Amino acid sequence: MPDGTELDALDSVKYLYLGRLTEPRDNSLRIVVKEAISNPPLPSVPQSGSKVVHVSRIEHTEACRMFELTWSRYVAYLVTEEVAGSCPSDDEVYTGNLFRTYTKSHFLDYLARNTWSHEPVLHFKLLCLNHLIDVAAYEAPSCQQLEPEANAQRLVQ
Repeated sequence: MPDGTELDALDSVKYLYLGRLTEPRDNSLRIVVKEAISNPPLPSVPQSGSKVVHVSRIEHTEACRMFELTWSRYVAYLVTEEVAGSCPSDDEVYTGNLFRTYTKSHFLDYLARNTWSHEPVLHFKLLCLNHLIDVAAYEAPSCQQLEPEANAQRLVQ
């Protein structure tokens, strides 16, 4: 398993945005996710005769962290628009919050029906604002927190 400290830090954030998803080489995967925070409430905005209160922007700031997850080899991955893929299911089993590790899932069931892998496949999921990212792989990802000055550089690579 990857360094639990970095994955624990990743899983402790309140909000995530997908920063970048790339395949550095065939069948390898690199995902950069950005922590986001809820900023102080904006002024109330009138809407249809009533006021909206406590409206805050959720955004990535310079004070937020970034994390890089890499899989040297993956079986499959799926990126879904957050609203379309947000159906909770009582028959799935996982640990984690925004970075989940599944022992039972519909994604694993799908792969078992549609692939012929002889090795056990692991299922990981990142729950980002606007995106849900499912990754099936033979091993857990490596995870590192990016240094603030490296953040901008990592997004463009």
